[in-house]
Amino acid sequence: MFEFFISIIITILSCMDFITFVYMIKQKVIVSVSSDLVTDNRVHRTCSVLHNLGMDVLLIGREKKLSPLLTERAYRTKRLQLIFEKGPLFYMELNLRLFFILLFKRKHLLFANDLDTLLPNFLASKLCGTKIIYDSHELFTEAPELIHRKKVQRIWLKIEQFIFPYLTHIITVNDSIAETYKELYAKDLVVVRNIPNKYNASELKSKEALGIPSSDFLVIIQGSGLNVDRGIEEAVLAVKELEGVTLMLVGDGDVMPIVKDLIRIHQLDEKVKIYGRRPYLEMMQFTVHADLGLTLDKPLSKNYAFSLPNKVFDYIHAGTPILASKLVEIEKVILTHHVGNIISDVSAKSLAKSILELKNQPDLLASQKKACLAAAEIENWENEQLKLRSLVVSILS
Repeated sequence: MFEFFISIIITILSCMDFITFVYMIKQKVIVSVSSDLVTDNRVHRTCSVLHNLGMDVLLIGREKKLSPLLTERAYRTKRLQLIFEKGPLFYMELNLRLFFILLFKRKHLLFANDLDTLLPNFLASKLCGTKIIYDSHELFTEAPELIHRKKVQRIWLKIEQFIFPYLTHIITVNDSIAETYKELYAKDLVVVRNIPNKYNASELKSKEALGIPSSDFLVIIQGSGLNVDRGIEEAVLAVKELEGVTLMLVGDGDVMPIVKDLIRIHQLDEKVKIYGRRPYLEMMQFTVHADLGLTLDKPLSKNYAFSLPNKVFDYIHAGTPILASKLVEIEKVILTHHVGNIISDVSAKSLAKSILELKNQPDLLASQKKACLAAAEIENWENEQLKLRSLVVSILS
């Protein structure tokens, strides 16, 4: 009888996925980020991977005064209500609050997102003997907000230089950033790009239902970071002289007051449509209807020069051909999959010329649309997440 039960157990274990077996006993992971949890899709995808591995996940972020409600998720969340919302006092308060939370909570793994949460995670990991993963979403010290504020930049750089040599498990979002950190700190980083899940447009709303012009050639710029130095002002002015072309702006950011002034000054209410920030699936509805997607970041800093915006992959999944500024990581994706065109000069005149040329080449756009849908079968989170899963299993197994 004993041998019978042993054989049953062996049979069950042999049929189980190895990862499920490793995580039968839930291990606790605390993921921390400085952003509002509602719009941080990368962190949500990371937490979902950890949860699907069988781990007990707690995601800690912030809640601003005007933050929208957080929809229910499969893992636990904690949103910190801070006294300060920006500036050095915000970062000091955030790091102190995080440190004491991380220090006294049970955990098997700490997962820090970006440099502004790394210090409390690192200190807690050392004091508690807990393993840590660092996910660098960008070249933080080369961000546009820091490159002209040298004193502040030096503080963050000192924190990075102090901690980085001690880290053994580091993730980042593309090859260029990984190579930069390798040159600086002789560290090999795991690249996990910020790619969305496969998109299903089976319940697509009509243009009329979304308030989109039904007959115009539709150009879109979308995403949560509609900010300065991303070619949005130039795009607004580019459509001014183009007949039958409408620019859709779906998202929000610090450039929007400038955009609204341009629309008023140049009387572009019928040429530029602002739809504001929308939930991801709703934003993708607009993207699917677009004829051309723009991503026009300017290489004014290393951070922008090496950027690979989420919208590139959103356009691919929506089947929307891309017109992009000449940045190394974006160009690599576009040329690999033949899903769009590169523009060297992000000026209103050059943009207008390129948009008109593409509008007059429907066969090329149809070919690029088909290439987008083929690329989406390769460039998706279902494939990309395997690298993250493998790293976590190797750390905790």
